[in-house]
Amino acid sequence: MENAAVASETSVRRSKRVRVSVATAGECLPSKSSRSAANRSGGSSREKRGKENGSEDESSDDDVVVSDEEPAPKPKRKRGASGMSREHLNLIEVVKSGVKGIPSAVKQWVERYERDANPALGELLMMLFEACGARYQLDIDSLDETDVDDVVLALVELARSGEVEDLYNSKLKELRNFKENLSVFWDNLVLECQNGPLYDKKLFEKCIDYTVALSCTPPRVYRQVASLVGLQLVTSFISVAKSLGTQRETTQRQLNAVKKKQNEGSRAELLIKRLSATHENISFMEEMMRKIFTGLFMHRYRDIDPSIRMSCIKALGIWILSYPSLFLQDLYLKYLGWMLNDKSAVVRKTSVLALQSLYEVDDNVPSLSLFTERFCGRMIELADDIDVSVAVSAISLLKLLLRHQLLTDDELGPLYDLLIDEPPLIRRAIGELVYDHLIAQKVSGTQSAIRGEDDESSELHLGRMLQILREFPTDPILSAYVIDDVWDDMKAMKDWKCIVSALLEGNSVIELTEVDATNLVRLLHASARKAVGERIVPSAENRKPYISKAQREAFENNRQEITSALMKTYPLLLQKYVADKAKVSPLVEITLLLKLELYTLKRQEQHFRSFVELICDAFFKHGDRDALRSCIKAIAFCSNESQAELQDFAQNKLKELESDLHAKLTTAMKEIEMGEDDYSLLVNLKRLYEVQLTKHVANDGLFQDMGNIIPRLRDSGEEVIAFLLLNMYLHVAWCLQSIDGENPDDASVNALVLKRNTLFQRLERFLNSLSDVHWKGRNLLASRVCVILSDMWCLFKRSRYVSTKLESLGHSPSHASILKFWKLSERQLDVSDETEDEDANEEYIEETNKDTIMIAAAKLVAGGAVSKAYLRHTADTSPGDGVSSSHKSIENCKELAVRLSGMFIGAARNKHRAQILKIVEDGVSFAFLEPPKKLSFLEAAVLPFVSKLPSSDILDVLNDVETRSETLNPNLDANVLRPDHTFINQLRERHAKNEDLQDERDGNKVKRRGRPRKANNLPGKKLFEEHAPSEEEDSISASDGDDPGEEDSEEEQTLVHSFTRSSASKLRSMKVPQQMTRAPPSASRRGGECRRRSWHGQKI
Repeated sequence: MENAAVASETSVRRSKRVRVSVATAGECLPSKSSRSAANRSGGSSREKRGKENGSEDESSDDDVVVSDEEPAPKPKRKRGASGMSREHLNLIEVVKSGVKGIPSAVKQWVERYERDANPALGELLMMLFEACGARYQLDIDSLDETDVDDVVLALVELARSGEVEDLYNSKLKELRNFKENLSVFWDNLVLECQNGPLYDKKLFEKCIDYTVALSCTPPRVYRQVASLVGLQLVTSFISVAKSLGTQRETTQRQLNAVKKKQNEGSRAELLIKRLSATHENISFMEEMMRKIFTGLFMHRYRDIDPSIRMSCIKALGIWILSYPSLFLQDLYLKYLGWMLNDKSAVVRKTSVLALQSLYEVDDNVPSLSLFTERFCGRMIELADDIDVSVAVSAISLLKLLLRHQLLTDDELGPLYDLLIDEPPLIRRAIGELVYDHLIAQKVSGTQSAIRGEDDESSELHLGRMLQILREFPTDPILSAYVIDDVWDDMKAMKDWKCIVSALLEGNSVIELTEVDATNLVRLLHASARKAVGERIVPSAENRKPYISKAQREAFENNRQEITSALMKTYPLLLQKYVADKAKVSPLVEITLLLKLELYTLKRQEQHFRSFVELICDAFFKHGDRDALRSCIKAIAFCSNESQAELQDFAQNKLKELESDLHAKLTTAMKEIEMGEDDYSLLVNLKRLYEVQLTKHVANDGLFQDMGNIIPRLRDSGEEVIAFLLLNMYLHVAWCLQSIDGENPDDASVNALVLKRNTLFQRLERFLNSLSDVHWKGRNLLASRVCVILSDMWCLFKRSRYVSTKLESLGHSPSHASILKFWKLSERQLDVSDETEDEDANEEYIEETNKDTIMIAAAKLVAGGAVSKAYLRHTADTSPGDGVSSSHKSIENCKELAVRLSGMFIGAARNKHRAQILKIVEDGVSFAFLEPPKKLSFLEAAVLPFVSKLPSSDILDVLNDVETRSETLNPNLDANVLRPDHTFINQLRERHAKNEDLQDERDGNKVKRRGRPRKANNLPGKKLFEEHAPSEEEDSISASDGDDPGEEDSEEEQTLVHSFTRSSASKLRSMKVPQQMTRAPPSASRRGGECRRRSWHGQKI
C-alpha cells in the first residue's frame, strides 16, 4: 500500500510537469508531444524512485544491464556524480558564481522540492535572507507554523547589530553582477515551476509573504533586495501568464472547431476542462501579481531610496507594456504620472521612458486618452526640466503625443523657446520635434508615417522652413539657432542645387518674398558651414571638438559637393544680390567654404575670376562692418588658397583694391580740407580698418596723412577721429611685427619710433582734452583712446626691450598720463547698463563697451605695464554715493567673477587647476591686505572660482583663510566680519559635500529655461474615481495638480519677441553681432495672430 501511494503521488507530479493546464491528475489526457516530453524528462527520476521503493520493473533491469555492459555509461555516471555534488551546492553561491550555473541549479532544486517540499522551501527562503546579507536558520520541521513577522523581526535585529553583509551594493569584482544573477535566478525558478509547483499555493505564496515583509523593513539593503525579487517575480509571472493566454486561445479555437463537427463529444469535454484549468491558472497568476503590487509596489514606489523608486517605475512600465490586459488601466497608469514630479531626476526620466514605450504602440493610445488629458501639462513642463537628460526624454515623449495628435498646437508655444536653449541636447531634441511636426508633418496613420519614409520634395520642406524663419526677419542669430537644431533631420538643407535654383529662378512651390530670399541665403550659408564641420551658433564649450578621420573625409566630400553645385551658379547669385545689404555678407562668406582647386581641375577659371571681381566690387559698394569684413576675408582666402594663375589673379585684385582704397582715402581727406562732408572719409577709414585687421598695408605716406589731418578735424564727429587713431595703431603694430628682432634694420626701427611717438602724441592730446570734458552716457572716442593707449603701453613697455637690439622701442608712460587714463576709464565704467543696452545695436559696440575698458585696464596690471598700486588707488579713490554705490560695485564684481570663472569648464578645470588655485590664493591675500577693509572681495570675487577647485585644494584654502581670520579683531561689528564668516562657511560646506559638480552647475544659479509657463486650468475632474488612494497617495496626487492662476498675458505676443526678449542678455554674453538682436519697432505691436498663424494654427 505504501508503494502504491508513492506511485500515485509520483504520477500526479509527473502529469503536472507535463501540461500547464492540468490542475489535478486525470482531469484530461496529455497530448502526444507532452507525453514524449514526460518520458524524456522523467526517465531518470523514475529509475531513482523505483530503487527507493524496492520495486524495479523489467525495463529498469534491462537498463541496468546495458549500463554494465556498454562502455558509454561510464561518463554518464560521472555526470550523475557531478550532478549530485551540485545538488548540495548552496543556492547563494550559485547566484554569486554567475548566470551559467543557475538553470541547472534551479532544475535540481525543483526536483528536490518535488521530493520533499519543506526542506527545499527552507533552503530557498534562507537563500533569500542571505541575498539580503543576513544568515538566519529556519526551523524546517515547523516551517508551515512559523510566523513571517517573527522571522523578519529577527532579521532586522541582525541588521541593527551589524551582522549583515551587503552583497547588493558591494563593489567587489566577483559580486559586480550579483543583482543581475539574482534576477535571473528567480526568473528561471518561475519558468521551471510553471509545469508543476507554481500552482501548489505554497511555494510562491511563502516567497511572496517573506518578500513583501522584507520590503517594509528599515534596513535599506533588505528593501533593495526584496524589491528586486518582488518586481522580478511579477515580470516572470507575466511571462507565464502570456504563455497560458496563448494556450487558452489555442484551446478555444480547437473547441470551436470541435463544436462545429458535432460528433466529438468526449473531445469537446476534454477541451472544456483544459480551457477551464488554463483560465484558473491565469487567474491565479494575476492574483499573485496583484498581491505583490499591493504589498510591495504601492509602498516602495515612494521609498526614500531613489534607486528603489526607479526600479519600481521601470518595472511598472514593463508590466504595462507586456501585459496590457491587466495593467493598462488608470489604476496603474497613475503611478507613472505621479512620478513625473519626483525630486530625483533619474526617477523622472525612468517614468518618461516608460511612457515613451507605451505611446510607441498605437493600440495603447485609446486606453491612454484620459491619462494624457490629466498629465499632458506636466509632460510639457518636463521639456524644460532642470536635468538635461530628463528634458531630452520628455521632448521625445511629446513627439509621440504630437504624432498621435494628443496635443494641441497652442500647448506647444513654450517649447519653441527651447530652440535657443543653451544645452545643445535640448535644442537638438526640440529641432527633431519641429521637423517632425511642422516640416515633415509626420502624423500617425498617414502613408508616410506608416511607410516610415519621407517622399516629399525638397521644395516643399524648404517652403515650410522659410515660413518658420519668417518669425525672425531681422535676427540672423535666432535663425541660425533654428537652422542648427533642424539641420541633422532635414535633408532638403543639403540639396544645394534646389536652394540655388529657388534663389535664382524661383518655382511654383517656393514663392520667395524679399524676406524669404534673405532667409534662404542665410540658410544656404549656415547649412554649408554645418556641412563642412563649422559651428553656426555660439557654444559654451571652449575645447576644440575632436574630429575623427571619417568625419574629416565626410567634411571634405561635402566641401567638394558644395563647390561643384555652386561652381557655375555662384557668380550669378552674387550678381543678383551683390547690392543687397542683408544678403551680401552671408553670400560672400560662402567663398570660404569652397574647394578652390576644383576651379583649376575642372577648367572653370572664368567663373572664379567672375566671382572674385564681384566681391571686389561689393567691397566698395557697402560701408557696413559685416559686408566689408566678409569681402576682405573672401578675397584674402582666394589669394592664399587658389592655385597657379588663379592665385596670381586674386593677389593682383587684392593689390588693386588697396591702391583704389588709398586713392579714395586721399581724395576724402582733401575733401575734408575743402570743408566738405566727412562721410566718404569715415566709410573708407572703415574699409581700411577691416583690411588692416587681415593684412599689413605698407603705405607710410598714408600714415603720415592720417596723423596730419587729425588736428584739423575740429567739426568732424568722434567716430572719424576714432577710426583714424585705430588705423594708425594697426599700422604701427604691423610695422613692429615686421621687424626682425635678431637682426633689425636701423632705418625701420627709427621710422617705427617716429610713428610710435606721433601716435602717442595724438593719443595723449585726446587723453588731456577728454579728461576736462564732461559728458553723459558713453563716449566712443574716450573708449577708443583708453583701449589703444592700453595696447600701445603693453606693446612698447620698456621691460620687453631692455638689453636687446630694440631697446630704443621701449616706452614708459608718465605718472600723470597713467592717472588720467585711470580716471577716464572709471568714467567709462560708470555708464549705466540701460545706456549700454540702448547702444547694443551700434557697430563695433563689442570693441568699446565696459567689458573692453575693464579688460584694457586689467591688461596693464597683468602685463606689468603699470603697478598694481594703481588698481588699489583706483579702488580707494573711486567716487560713490554711499551704500548703494558700494552694493552695486560688489554686485558687478560678482557678475564679472562668475563670467570669468565660467571659462574653466570641462577639461579646462583640470588643465588650469594650478592657475585657478593661484587666482583664489592671490584673491585671499588681497582681501586680507588691510583687514577688514577688503574682506568683501572674498565673497564678491573669489568665491565663484572656489567652485572650480577639487576638494583637496578647497581644504588648503580653508586652512589658510581660517589662519588669517584669527588675526582679525573679534570686537569688530558683525556686519564688517560677515564676508569672512560667509566665505569660511561656504568653503566648509563645499569641502564636506566634496562638490565636484558638473560644469553647467558650477557657480551658476539654476534658472528655468524659456518663457514662463502658462497655467493650464484643467477642469477639476477626478481621474481615477474607481479606486480611492491611500492618504500617502492623496498627498502625491495633490502635488501634481496645476497651479491656479490666470493665463499669461504673453499669450498675445508674437513668438519672435518672446525669443528676442528672453535671449537678449544671452546673445550679448556670447559676443555675437548685437545689431542683429533687436526686432523693428513695428514688430512689437503685432498681436498673437502671427504666432498662431505660423506655429500654432493650421499645418504649415
